[in-house]
Amino acid sequence: MRIALVGNQNCGKTTFFNLLTGTTQKIGNWPGVTIERKIGKIKNLGDELIDLPGIYSLSPYTIEEEVSRKYILQEKPDMIINIVDGTSLERSLYLTTQIMELNTKVIVVINMEDRLEEKGIYIDTHKLSKEIGTDVLLVSAEKNTGIDELKEVIKRNNKKRVVSKEIFKSYIENEIVKIEQNLNKNRFEAIKILENDNMYKRFQSSDIVNARKKLELIYKMDIEEIIANARYDYIVNIKNKSVIVKHLNKDISISDKLDKIFLNKYIAFPVFILIMFLIYFLSVGLVGKITVECISDLIQSFRSYLKNILLNMGASSWSTSLIVDGIISGVGSVLGFIPQLIILFICISILETTGYMSRVSFLLDKIFRKFGLSGESLIPFVVGLGCSVPAIMSTRIIKDEKQRNLSIMLTPFIPCSAKLPIISIISGYFFGDKSGLISASLYFFAIATILLSAILIEKLFIKNIGTAYISELPEYKLPNIKYIVRDVTDKTKEFVKRAGTVIFICSIVIWFLLSFSLNMEYGVKIDNSILAEIGKKIAWLFYPIIGTLSWETAVSAIQGLVAKEQVISSMNIIAGFTNQIQGGSILFKSGVFSFFTKSSAYAFMVFNLFSAPCFGAIGAMKREFGSTGKMFKAVIFQTTSAWILSSIVFNVGTFIGNLK
Repeated sequence: MRIALVGNQNCGKTTFFNLLTGTTQKIGNWPGVTIERKIGKIKNLGDELIDLPGIYSLSPYTIEEEVSRKYILQEKPDMIINIVDGTSLERSLYLTTQIMELNTKVIVVINMEDRLEEKGIYIDTHKLSKEIGTDVLLVSAEKNTGIDELKEVIKRNNKKRVVSKEIFKSYIENEIVKIEQNLNKNRFEAIKILENDNMYKRFQSSDIVNARKKLELIYKMDIEEIIANARYDYIVNIKNKSVIVKHLNKDISISDKLDKIFLNKYIAFPVFILIMFLIYFLSVGLVGKITVECISDLIQSFRSYLKNILLNMGASSWSTSLIVDGIISGVGSVLGFIPQLIILFICISILETTGYMSRVSFLLDKIFRKFGLSGESLIPFVVGLGCSVPAIMSTRIIKDEKQRNLSIMLTPFIPCSAKLPIISIISGYFFGDKSGLISASLYFFAIATILLSAILIEKLFIKNIGTAYISELPEYKLPNIKYIVRDVTDKTKEFVKRAGTVIFICSIVIWFLLSFSLNMEYGVKIDNSILAEIGKKIAWLFYPIIGTLSWETAVSAIQGLVAKEQVISSMNIIAGFTNQIQGGSILFKSGVFSFFTKSSAYAFMVFNLFSAPCFGAIGAMKREFGSTGKMFKAVIFQTTSAWILSSIVFNVGTFIGNLK
């Protein structure tokens, strides 16, 4: 069978998918974690399980609801497993009432059994099952209980749902039945036709229009509100029959206590700033200081060792240079930052799984709305700390199209993991013990730039942006070590894979361009190489940023289009060709990059932070915009902004330095 997994956001749906299929999926604790449907085979059963985006309704108000409804109505799965949050039964059962009208096989799974016990809530699943007319199970995804029972129910292939006529009052019910009979539609479709849903406008007739007007006149409200109220009345009725609250814990919950700190109007924002500073202090400052130089020295030792082996084996000079000066220098310079990335990924994963990110969304919503964004935009910005590609894709959770387009354009400004090697090695060398502080300052520089850019774009290009941001605040959870390990492992593997493919290929290309002249002579001086000739044509563009004509810096920065890590990789290879460095830790100490000052170093980081992202992210922007023209406008805006901001930073920094 094809079985669709459907439920609200934060109901534990993705966890169920992992438990049933045995596959590893990203686990988060903020709305929008399941952006696209995922498919897997249920262990020991073989049935296909489709994890649809988390939704609250089958009415298409959001992109997620459009995806889920389209799949359910058009592809018609053989069965639906509806995951219900037992701690928010009224809200969750609204979606259930719609699913039950689809005339398909349905299993209702009430999750968070352990939390119900903590709250003193008892759900009589037998009564609830009788009321709604299908199997109802009580399970705990977090504790992995009830999964075997669920598989047994799936195997039994439960009977089709017989729709109850008691949901709607007689006036509404009569009109729904007429549409069902006259148009041969199921109950869900009949209700949507009555509501004048966009998907069913072709079925409108004078009789249906008159019926709708009559109901709106009787109830003195919009037809959608009439239907919604009727559903909630039905839900309250069945909840009263099947739910018992044994006792109420009058003590303030842990989540409420924590929210007094994290949502406090006076200290919430300083706490957020402190947390972000701490993340960069740990990942760039503390860990970077300990690991990067050590790993760089190890790589340099390995280079020397391998070079001696190759020469003793009689390898040619060009092949030795390719392996040692090209591949090892290029790939090795990037792999040295893995410990820092692991720390960064762990910190972000902890913030996601504990529920703190939902609070930050609400915290920043008031600020973001003034700039044409919403709290929902924070989610892509946080995902962007890992990689811009999934961050751009996660903008799909933003309901307002204008806000979404604005977020797509500005999300690449966030310092992703690929930019961390640039930030780490430059801040570590030029700012020493203050490297963590400098790295964090770039994050807040990015936020400030995003907000100012949002104002500019709204004034010039996208008018009248702004919608209310409505979401839920899930209870705080202790970090789930198993899922954090999976999440961090997956992200680290992806980074290593990129270094092992893209950076590997680029390192070979850079070596070739440095080793040969335009006349294809091997072993020429670096200034006469193909790469030098290319760099000299564009070096003037970077003069306002670094204060000198450096083709080496220019070609390295341009390679950020392939992968941002390639900037440092390219610089390392170029510096290695001059035979003036012994390892990545002293990249700026002598030779071709010795002209860098603190001002030009910070400006160079700013340029690479805000310039057009890698080709992968540019492709993601094109897909999400649905327009090549919009994509090019975004790239031009990003690169122009980077050039202007970095030029200002360099010149202001140089002026202040001269005053000292």
